[in-house]
Amino acid sequence: MLVVFLLLLALFQATVTDYLCTNPTWYQLTEDTWETEAFRAMLLGEAAAGEEELDLDALTVRMVEENYDLRKTDSLEGGSSMLRAAKPEEYGRLRGAYEMIFGDLEYFPIPLNLAEEIPDVTYEDGWGDGRTYGGERRHEGCDIMGNCMPRGFYPVVSMSGGTVEKVGWLEQGGWRIGIRSQSGAYLYYAHLYRYSREWKEGDPVRPGELLGFMGDSGYGKEEGTVGNFPVHLHVGIYLTTENYSEMSVNPYWILRYLEKHRLQMEFQ
Repeated sequence: MLVVFLLLLALFQATVTDYLCTNPTWYQLTEDTWETEAFRAMLLGEAAAGEEELDLDALTVRMVEENYDLRKTDSLEGGSSMLRAAKPEEYGRLRGAYEMIFGDLEYFPIPLNLAEEIPDVTYEDGWGDGRTYGGERRHEGCDIMGNCMPRGFYPVVSMSGGTVEKVGWLEQGGWRIGIRSQSGAYLYYAHLYRYSREWKEGDPVRPGELLGFMGDSGYGKEEGTVGNFPVHLHVGIYLTTENYSEMSVNPYWILRYLEKHRLQMEFQ
């Protein structure tokens, strides 16, 4: 029996080694992969964004196999089951990062308006674009544009449950609220017109709960500054890692994934 076991173990190790050799991208999977630009770009593509509910194991494997870009991938199916066995610790770290992001997300932050004559919001992938207010910097979020309607028109709801961690005025972000999800992601909503109520740090938040209304506040040292840019909601998603207290990830494809989960209401 011992001989059989050793033969099976040797066969397994040879199989894992063969998979590593034929899948060179696996060598790039390390404990720090979730801090790389490739991971942070969150290039889910249509295949992942179109899933009703993401299979995080399938997502993790396919991301590694496709160099963290699924935009040309038709399906999350077909990934190798050997990755977890080949690099269990590194795999667990990367999967945990996806869990941190997607584990508590439930709703798109702007409800769908049932009043058909009202224009819907729009957004594009602007993560990483240049910004100049307050100095040269990268855009660390995704802007959901509501500039066809006045400030205060579009309601903003929480994408997840969690706890209010920051609230109030910021020079760049205007009236903002930051919520820590139970899985650990920090979800940042900026440039609000007003809040739905007097939020305080430590307040619990339910998924889909009304946080406030879209506006154009910010880009001014004076509290209450508005009018320096079009009405929109800036959505930011941040993770805390060993080397970053606030590491941004691209919300664009995450928002695309959440679009199928929109609250519906009529507001005019």
